[in-house]
Amino acid sequence: MAGSEPLSFTPLDSWLPLYQNLLIVAGPCSVENLHQLKTTAKELAMLKQVPVLRAGVWKPRSRPGNFEGVGEEALPWLQEIKKETGQRIAVEVAQPRHAELCLKHDVDILWLGARTSVNPFMVAEIARAIKGTGIAMMIKNPVSPDLQLWIGSIERIFQAGSNKIIAIHRGFHGYHKSRYRNIPLWSIPLTLKKELPGIPVICDPSHIAGDRRWIKEIAQKAMALRMDGLMIESHHKPEHALTDPIQQITPAELQTLLKQVIPAEKKDQTEKQLAELRALIDDKDHELLELLAERLQMVEEIGIIKKDNKISILQPERKNDISTDRKEKGTALGLKTEFVDKLFSILHQESVNIQQSIQKKEKNRPIDH
Repeated sequence: MAGSEPLSFTPLDSWLPLYQNLLIVAGPCSVENLHQLKTTAKELAMLKQVPVLRAGVWKPRSRPGNFEGVGEEALPWLQEIKKETGQRIAVEVAQPRHAELCLKHDVDILWLGARTSVNPFMVAEIARAIKGTGIAMMIKNPVSPDLQLWIGSIERIFQAGSNKIIAIHRGFHGYHKSRYRNIPLWSIPLTLKKELPGIPVICDPSHIAGDRRWIKEIAQKAMALRMDGLMIESHHKPEHALTDPIQQITPAELQTLLKQVIPAEKKDQTEKQLAELRALIDDKDHELLELLAERLQMVEEIGIIKKDNKISILQPERKNDISTDRKEKGTALGLKTEFVDKLFSILHQESVNIQQSIQKKEKNRPIDH
């Protein structure tokens, strides 16, 4: 909080069992029925690695008509499972009424989803609903890459009397093409840890990946960057899940993943700095590749227009204008002129190659008699 004392967070190991010094949270994306919930919870409890069962009771969907969870009906089921397995229960809340119902049903941890943390008004309403209870809270980053919004959500919950707070990095929405559902932007959770010393930050590889194929590599990256744990969606039969089936894994697959994803060994300060900087470079490289793909897609569109209107591929004046403009921009940004010149020469040649390929396809197209 600006101009006030630093926030003080309760260390994870003082109130939660950890697995290899990590917090592992797992469970179904959404509660579908009692059988699905019990089966998944019991299989996860048998692993002895998952002290917290996450369960989507209310599912905020992007568009109406999709399954939105069973709602309040699931809360007694979770109470029953808690007694049977000893797991802590975590439920997403999107409005004050959700929080009030969870408090009545002995839910251990509430979490704010990305669509909620992006809205300071709703976070403030939920904070009022939990004020004075000391309930533990997990707070996902907002859908937009806005560090201050994330910090603001954490501050509002802290002011409500909760210091058992866990931040969840679940990636950010972006318009660039990516194999991931949400862009990791690792620099943001790393900066959050610097801005709020002592706050536990765990990673949600399921929502970053959007596809179970990439969960392991994201989890490994999170461990290399010394995240404090993982939240992973798990379903006893993912292929039959009513929400996000492609990004859920079975409890058995989760167990295998946890064995493979070894926490980063203790590193000295230099190695830690290098790991963080390399992560930032990885982010920027991915952004560059996404932007290059978009740029070359536009080049294809230009090539089609030139072909249809019989315009020459080579436009010397345009090439000279680009060269001059990009060198000036590069110089202003502190880049060497020679580097900028080489970079845009390569891009120009690739643009020419793409447009020549379009022209060639037209010439080789068989004539329909």
